[in-house]
Amino acid sequence: MDQILGLAVSNLWWLPLFFIGALLFKIFKPYLKGKVGELAVAVHVKLYLKAPHYILLNDCTLPDEQSGTTQIDHILLSPFGIFVIETKNYTGWIFGGERQKMWTQKIYKNSYKFQNPLHQNYKHMKVLQDVLSDIIEPQYLHSVIVFMPESEFKTAMPDNVFRGAAWVDYVKGFQDEVIPAMKLKRIKLRIEKEVLEKSWKTNRMHVENLKQRKEMS
Repeated sequence: MDQILGLAVSNLWWLPLFFIGALLFKIFKPYLKGKVGELAVAVHVKLYLKAPHYILLNDCTLPDEQSGTTQIDHILLSPFGIFVIETKNYTGWIFGGERQKMWTQKIYKNSYKFQNPLHQNYKHMKVLQDVLSDIIEPQYLHSVIVFMPESEFKTAMPDNVFRGAAWVDYVKGFQDEVIPAMKLKRIKLRIEKEVLEKSWKTNRMHVENLKQRKEMS
């Protein structure tokens, strides 16, 4: 009997690791899901928007006087303008209008509310405008929202909101060189100087700031 029990235990050595792995996956799932969407945008840039004309800065957390921090998924630098990109790795049906405060994701019979990404990215734009206020005019900063192809809009898709790689054509539509090379270099250096170090501590601080904002709203 002891032999059988010992054999059973030895064959189930992986079970605690499985439960630990499942717990970690549940904790980090939202983070990993977001990173998949951000990776897709990075791939689009590599394939369709070649350097040196386009420079992509990823996962930029900037200090914000009003709410502590703001986290920008991507900042795409180019002579044709600065593109502030918010990615949404959502599946299912999406319902939302430009002026609506909350949008809806519907997966089968389940519905989930999320903040209008246009409003979310407007906040990112304002913070970046403040950071670059002495270098570049606000009209050269452009908001871009990128949903993954797995999502399907059931309402009219607002301006500056795209699915998959369609956002690339929008960016390519800007062909006038409005930012000289030296100024573009200054912009890159300024952002790199202001952005907070990429670390678990920075991410936790940003999440805490988001929680406090939700509690106050």
